[in-house]
Amino acid sequence: MAGERAEDRRVYRLTGPDRIKFLQGLISNDAKGLESGAVYAALLTPQGKYLADFLLIPDGETVLLDVKDSLADGLVRRLAMYRLRADVRIEPTTLKVQRGLADPPPGAFADPRHPALGWRLYSDEAGDSPAIDWDAIRVAHLIPETGIELIPDESYILECGFERLNGVSYRKGCYVGQEVTARMKHKTELRKGLALVAVEGEVLPGTPIMAAGKDAGLLMTRSGDRAIAYLRFDRAEDGMVAGAARVTRLPDPA
Repeated sequence: MAGERAEDRRVYRLTGPDRIKFLQGLISNDAKGLESGAVYAALLTPQGKYLADFLLIPDGETVLLDVKDSLADGLVRRLAMYRLRADVRIEPTTLKVQRGLADPPPGAFADPRHPALGWRLYSDEAGDSPAIDWDAIRVAHLIPETGIELIPDESYILECGFERLNGVSYRKGCYVGQEVTARMKHKTELRKGLALVAVEGEVLPGTPIMAAGKDAGLLMTRSGDRAIAYLRFDRAEDGMVAGAARVTRLPDPA
């Protein structure tokens, strides 16, 4: 069964005996999870800010790295900078990414972020033309997208729901940006973050959200009368507006 092609992804291959140890010291999630399937993770700055998110896929004695094409070059350069003496190589591949929601074909991997995102397959076949409304799925389940809700050098992964999306581990040990992430988890209450909102009226994504004349956040991906917003939680109250549209915070999806 063919899936639809994911046209904005690149796939790299990590080889060498140190590949898991190398990843483990850098990424937000536990690379040992590759023993049971795909792993979702991010690379952060030392200050704990998001640089890139990606999927890691076990492939025999190697690991595939599936990343948004707009972030691929920068991510590979950063990984190469951290490589030092580790016996690991990062090589481009010609593999294509297919994804779908129906029964997965042989060799496919469940998307580890959320069951609603279905499966992904890595092969030489490009797949069918895109037809699924992925934005509607993302909005319904509050799933951020690279370059839209996830902004390099700005976003914090806990504000973007990485716990709920199986993208961070607190038990794996140190990694780049771990100290800030752990402190946000254990010592503070999040004051800002992504939230699901209802929208009444016409408004473009990227419009500031106001409450009582004060900045309350930013409207991001919209699908129908729902949207993902980045909110200041202390101002996310009745009476929010984005342009001429009314905005109301909704309960976060399970």
